[in-house]
Amino acid sequence: MNKLTKLQMEIDKIKQKISEQQMRLRELEQQKTEIENTEIVELVRSMKMNTSELSTFLKAYREKTDAPILMHATQEDMDHEKN
Repeated sequence: MNKLTKLQMEIDKIKQKISEQQMRLRELEQQKTEIENTEIVELVRSMKMNTSELSTFLKAYREKTDAPILMHATQEDMDHEKN
């Protein structure tokens, strides 16, 4: 086996390892995203906001206005939550 053949074999071996590591990296990034999403959902649920309150809060936050974290629910909102 000459030097060029050995070198090409080593290159192929390293490319294979890189490919495997890239696949593993994508899997780990997907797992991380799923965990982050779960944490976000848990956080939102812990705030006990209905969807309209959450929407209002997020819009206000995005616009960088002062939005109270806990908004008072109207009777209509509370009735909607029961259903």
